[in-house]
Amino acid sequence: MNKEEIIAKINDFMIDEFEVDGEDIQPDANLKDTLGLDSLDYVDLVVSIESNFGVKLVEVDFVGISSFQTFYDLIENKLKAKGN
Repeated sequence: MNKEEIIAKINDFMIDEFEVDGEDIQPDANLKDTLGLDSLDYVDLVVSIESNFGVKLVEVDFVGISSFQTFYDLIENKLKAKGN
């Protein structure tokens, strides 16, 4: 899966699961603020990532994640580490 496919898949489920306007999803936009995430939403996000990409996220993975771009990079790196 290439970077563009990863981004498209993430954006699609964020629009569906978190009911965010697709135009608000920009690489430099703040992930938490744009999605309006609370602690339970992070659980939903982790579950969505696991079901869509087969990678597990833990709390420490979110340290330093502020923008959509850093989130995309995290998922891409997790997939690379997994061998996808």
